[in-house]
Order: sequence, then C-alpha cells, then structure tokens
Amino acid sequence: QVQLVESGGGLVQAGGSLRLSCAASGSIRSISVMGWYRQAPGKQRELVADITSGGRTNYADSVKGRFTISRDNAKKTIYLQMISLKPEDTAVYYCNADIRSDGPNFQNYWGQGTQVTVSS
Repeated sequence: QVQLVESGGGLVQAGGSLRLSCAASGSIRSISVMGWYRQAPGKQRELVADITSGGRTNYADSVKGRFTISRDNAKKTIYLQMISLKPEDTAVYYCNADIRSDGPNFQNYWGQGTQVTVSS
C-alpha cells in the first residue's frame, strides 16, 4: 500500500514562512513527477508546483519567486518552502505523485492534505 504523508502546515502571519514536507512510503519501485496542489474554500484544486525525478520544476505564476519545491529521491520526499506568504495562499495543500508500485504502470496518488492559514 502506497501512502503520501504531508506535514508542516499551520497558521502564519502574512509575510511569514512555512515549509511543507511530503514523504512517500510503501511498496514503491519508482516515482515520476511529485507535486503540490492546493484548494481554497469554494475554489477548485490547483497546481502549486511540481518536480520531476530529474529535478525539473514547474510553478504556478501566483507563487513564482516565493515558493521553492525540492526533492530528495533517496528519501522519497518532496518539500515546499514558502516565503512571503499572503492571505490568498490560505488553502489545504495536497501532495501528489505518480508512483510505480508492483505492476508495470504508474498510478497517481494523493496525500490527505495539510492546512495552511495565512492571517492578514
């Protein structure tokens, strides 16, 4: 059974920083793209940033220059360093990954989400 477990969310004032972590565990043979999505109340889930196994990154325009995604392949973990946080960054942040387990195909997995709240 594959699991993605996020940590690091919380309450922070505008302008502050937070670091999210997401660790994959279970029967894993290979991980392709890993990423962070977020969903604010009443809004659709959106991509925040993702990263390939080779380290290529992709960011939403709204977070460029403020958020940094990184990855430790040995630990099967990704991180999201968030600085200069704004109230509009408030959302539940979800980890997502394409993982090959016991079979030949990659499957997409989601974490349970971690709440990030930015107060003004």
